[in-house]
Amino acid sequence: MPLKLETFSNLKGGNALYKALAHPLTAERLQALIRELAQAGPVAVYDPQDTLASLAELYDLSGWELEGVYVQRIERLLEGREVLGRRVRPVTELPESRAAGLLICAFDAQRLHDHIRHLVPEGMRVRTLDEVRLPAEMLSNPRRYLDPLNFATNFAFLRDAEGQHTTVACCNYWHGYGARGTRLWLRLYDLDGRVLAEWVEPLPDAPVSYRIDSREVRRRFGLGPFTGSLFMHVQRIAGHDVVKYALDTYGDDPSELSCTHDANAWPADYYAGLPAPREEERVVLWIQNSNPVPIPPGAVGLSRMGSEEVRYLEREIPPFGSYGLDTRELFPELRWPEQLEVHAGRHFVRPRYEVLRREGPRRIAHANVERTDLEPDPRLPQLVGGLLGKGYILPAPLLPPEQWLTEVQPTPMARGQRELPLALVVQDASGEEVLRYRFGRIPRAESVAVSVNSLLEQAGKALPSGYGHVELVYDFSEGGGADGWLHGLFRYTRRDSGHAAETSFGAHLYNMPLVYRNEPQSYINVPPGLSTRLFLRLGPAGTDTLCQLIYPASRPWHPQSDTRLTLFDAAGQEVARAELRIPCGGSRLWRYSELFDEEARRRAGEGAYVMIRDLSCRLFGYHGLERAGSGGAVFSLDHMFGF
Repeated sequence: MPLKLETFSNLKGGNALYKALAHPLTAERLQALIRELAQAGPVAVYDPQDTLASLAELYDLSGWELEGVYVQRIERLLEGREVLGRRVRPVTELPESRAAGLLICAFDAQRLHDHIRHLVPEGMRVRTLDEVRLPAEMLSNPRRYLDPLNFATNFAFLRDAEGQHTTVACCNYWHGYGARGTRLWLRLYDLDGRVLAEWVEPLPDAPVSYRIDSREVRRRFGLGPFTGSLFMHVQRIAGHDVVKYALDTYGDDPSELSCTHDANAWPADYYAGLPAPREEERVVLWIQNSNPVPIPPGAVGLSRMGSEEVRYLEREIPPFGSYGLDTRELFPELRWPEQLEVHAGRHFVRPRYEVLRREGPRRIAHANVERTDLEPDPRLPQLVGGLLGKGYILPAPLLPPEQWLTEVQPTPMARGQRELPLALVVQDASGEEVLRYRFGRIPRAESVAVSVNSLLEQAGKALPSGYGHVELVYDFSEGGGADGWLHGLFRYTRRDSGHAAETSFGAHLYNMPLVYRNEPQSYINVPPGLSTRLFLRLGPAGTDTLCQLIYPASRPWHPQSDTRLTLFDAAGQEVARAELRIPCGGSRLWRYSELFDEEARRRAGEGAYVMIRDLSCRLFGYHGLERAGSGGAVFSLDHMFGF
């Protein structure tokens, strides 16, 4: 059963009320408040901000003897609205109530209480959600509790078991927006939702890096092997309420190396882009319950993309607990390139999945949010090739074909997408178009994956620069409809070692002065977003960091980028700078060891990172780690993020 919660709106953004109600500390206090109200006798609820229904989705209110639900807005009365099975009543009828207690179901409730103080019957005890507020020292804006800056939270997957380890890394990017006294409040849960550890990591008032290593957490708190969720709450921040991070997995076996990134912190109804396994593989979907209420049996499930048949997981997952769902448990018959749709019911944040091979290392990646609010845009076929130029572009690396195999799989990512009219464009690093492959109009139920290496070989083409990138774009030459929410999965395999990585992302409009449907996207301002700020975490000793920066352009833009790279040490001190000039429509593949000399790397030390800035254009980037191995090179790869 899906939760009836507003977690995120593509028009309004994240819902701070949801995060306030679902916060683990708040959950403990709310459960106590709910018990106390039940024990006191009949309960009346004043619900001026439509909060009660959300509260009831996340907490068990069945112990209440509910006397009535009172509202402020006449529209709700005229609609005949019911909450908790009770028809709402005007708050002007509150004097007739015989309830023992009144819950004003709102935060910052003093003003709301003042408005009705004269209506509260004598002897009725008034309670409010302010009793369950987080302490003021945890807030960025104590004066407005539901300020999104107060709830910069996210979940990370963290494991230290069976020779497998995890790191979560980023930097104090809030310092750049003027934040002071920023800190990380962290709570680690095991698979059963039990709290293993809770601690605070202060971040100095500088753009310092931070790195949470599962091995260090295990040592620090004397823990045994664990797998579970790390709840992260970044406090005392400014400018940006989204918690971003790079997540690396590694092992005692040096061949274990993979990476992904943050979880997109608002639970959604559906996720997609989950690949079915090859014959020698298993795909494990990590369901991390992100709410203080259990996920009941039969509440989440999988379906083959394009099919209406949903097979449900018949087991309960505790509050803040996790479960690794082997896709073969529900769909033993499906094989790559089939893909699965995740019916999540707003129970968990964007999930990670692992691909486990019968022999060899595992790799980690994530599914993506499948939107429910989109239909094909009838104007798009005329705009692409016209005002939008090349239109929406989904760029991804084409690593040197002599060393890597590259596969591309388009992935439907909106419930209204019945087809994907697409083409794949192969671009040399110089910006020259080498090849264009037309998929045609791919039906939703048809999963297609192509080998870019094979396309090049069949066409007798080569990359003059030795590498380049690919772009998924719309192709309306055979008709069809699209909505702009274009996604794809990209797989890379080393020819020498067989080591693999995969990543997925969505398309945007890039580098054009015109704006269409809030694109080109801007992270912190109004569109168009025409500049670049990317974070590149650097790997530990024994690894090299690779990065490919791509300069996509929907319309002709500046001939070259003006890209500045600044190397910082772990304390946020600048160590060195470098510059790149990337041709429009091209890319640049580089390594840390090549761009910064040995002395700069020595001074930067462990925990260093690179900030990539470009005020002339919007770049898109991919990053990963490399390590030499006895059986060939091992590597990780994922797309980058900015803030």
